[in-house]
Amino acid sequence: MEKRTIDPWQWGERTNSVQAVEIKNPVGTLYCSGQVAIDANGQPSTGDMRAQLLQTIQNLEQLISEAGYACSGIVRLNVFTTSTTEFFTTCVDVYQAFTAKHGIRQATTLIEVQGLFAGLTVELEATVVK
Repeated sequence: MEKRTIDPWQWGERTNSVQAVEIKNPVGTLYCSGQVAIDANGQPSTGDMRAQLLQTIQNLEQLISEAGYACSGIVRLNVFTTSTTEFFTTCVDVYQAFTAKHGIRQATTLIEVQGLFAGLTVELEATVVK
């Protein structure tokens, strides 16, 4: 796989994402359903948004790994949240640590929604290549 990121503006360096990602010659592409903070028994989290994001990231990492891919191959990561304000004030450091840990340089869209499954507050949807 050949990966090229495109970000024509310097302010993009502060967003922990890029404006576009080009992939040539992928071996495979994994389209992940939105992941939320649900435990192995199928129980939704009752924690705050930060706790939910931590669980959601663990679930996404497990899904990607079990599919035979690596988180470093994430090229698109959409974030759905019930409050962008709360996400930026309580969760952005967790999100940035996750992307830095795996060296992810992804195209991202952050979307505020009215509600998510079971009253949860954050969901991650990823596209991964290898």
